Amino acid sequence: MIAIVKAQHQNMLGRFKLLLVPGLLTLATSLTLVSCKAENQKVVTQSLTSKISATNIPRVFKVSDTKIAKVLDAEISKVSDTKIAQASKTPGIKTNVIRVGYQQAGDLVRITKVLEKRLNPLGVKVEWAQFAQGPQLMEAMNVGRIDIGSVGETPPIFAQAAGAQIVYIVGSRQTKESGKGSAIVVPPNSPIKSVKDIKGKTVVFQKASASHYFILRALEEVGLKYSDIKVQSLPNVEAASAFLQGKIPVWVTGDPHLARAEKEGKVRILRNAKGINSPGGYYVGIKQFAIDNPKLLRIVIEEIDKIQKWAQAHPKETAALVAQYQKLPPDVMDLVISRRTYGLRAISPALIKDQQRVADYFYQNGVLPKPIKVQEAMLTPKQYAEINPPTISQK
Repeated sequence: MIAIVKAQHQNMLGRFKLLLVPGLLTLATSLTLVSCKAENQKVVTQSLTSKISATNIPRVFKVSDTKIAKVLDAEISKVSDTKIAQASKTPGIKTNVIRVGYQQAGDLVRITKVLEKRLNPLGVKVEWAQFAQGPQLMEAMNVGRIDIGSVGETPPIFAQAAGAQIVYIVGSRQTKESGKGSAIVVPPNSPIKSVKDIKGKTVVFQKASASHYFILRALEEVGLKYSDIKVQSLPNVEAASAFLQGKIPVWVTGDPHLARAEKEGKVRILRNAKGINSPGGYYVGIKQFAIDNPKLLRIVIEEIDKIQKWAQAHPKETAALVAQYQKLPPDVMDLVISRRTYGLRAISPALIKDQQRVADYFYQNGVLPKPIKVQEAMLTPKQYAEINPPTISQK
């Protein structure tokens, strides 16, 4: 079993080598699989191959092949043990397990167990896996570890460029205030006073994440280019402690890491992501899974939208609920929730056009070596009509 998975990873690496520019090669080899066995399980970060020179990989990603094999084997066994021979008999549902990925920032849907309440009576079990950030989640989806997951606008673009068979399922609602929970920051005593001053500096962020698009846009605003900064790719979960220790001069990050640093007085914001002109995040899924399970996805979208609308109307209650799982101080969690945007919106021609604009922007800036067609990672209008409940925004 593990040999098959290793082969899948090697194929994935081959596509990355062909499609992504040399500056992104480290990203492809350092994408992280993180699982959540229990509420407080520590995030595991690991390299997916040892074929690339170790000198190109940040120290935190250096993990032996033996450890990789053990982690993957354990995860595959866990999934196999929970699979039942016969799928659900409900029309539009061809599986008895849905594997959902979520990021280090947490997930209200998982905490409230709204999916379990709807799906368990239908014979469908919900399994959750936690990931450091969006690129790691997309890598896990590419090798069949999860079925759906929530990410920002950027990770699906890089996954599609690498040949992943994914589809956009539903978008997240955006407002004029969206983006306050992400920022370009420096230590309080840094001599850097503005984004323009980061020219020539080392800037740390996770490549192929929403921060990648954010920093490109922010640089463009002040007349700088991507080549004007020194990029170090590192997941927020790893960069946070290094930044607080004064080892990172410029950091592009987001909540809850940003909120915690703010409350501790250890960060100064140069610019947040408000007004960056992003189409927002998405729930993305394996293409065949989405085609086979329209009824299941409709239920999932309904429940996600309902709990998010509740959260939008009850910020204090939401903060208290999430804080006990995040183990964050109440004032930090209040700040996180206060600037988080909730609600879903259907995939529409306008949203597809907006996402294509982001993909084209990466290509125009030399981050992708060739253009991609976002439309190829979309379902048909008929298929979207099957999975989109009328309760979500159609704009």
